[in-house]
Amino acid sequence: MLRTVAALADGLTTELHTDLAALPAFNPDDDRDPLPGAVAGLRTRIHAAGAVLFCTPEYAGALPGAFKNLLDWTVGDAEPDSIHAKPVGWLNVSGPAAPSGGADAHDSLAKVMRYVGANVVEAACLRLPLTRDAVGTDGLITDREARAGALAALRALRDAAG
Repeated sequence: MLRTVAALADGLTTELHTDLAALPAFNPDDDRDPLPGAVAGLRTRIHAAGAVLFCTPEYAGALPGAFKNLLDWTVGDAEPDSIHAKPVGWLNVSGPAAPSGGADAHDSLAKVMRYVGANVVEAACLRLPLTRDAVGTDGLITDREARAGALAALRALRDAAG
């Protein structure tokens, strides 16, 4: 979905964070300088961003562990350009067969983002149920409704970022 958002981002600069697997397991004792390289890279990207758009499915009724680990590394960032007060949104792409339809992951992400003091842009927080056949051979989303929702979320974040 995020690659599709980048493709739709006509005139907007986007950057996709691809180092999720490189983040070490969060340990508050390690949340100090020097930070692990992957954590420093993540925080540098967040600091440079005007807004942040997350994308997650729901796994076992919650946020996937690796994604929650990423979020945990944003909590202790005290820099002025941290995720605190930064416009954020998310696209929840859980399949329609998920027991809660992705509502649990959606609610969990909202809780974490409010905890860190992010500026949650409600118009950029969408549940977009997708099936595997909605993904083209190029890896981009082909479903028109999902693409339109993703573009609307991106525009809402742009507007919130000013």
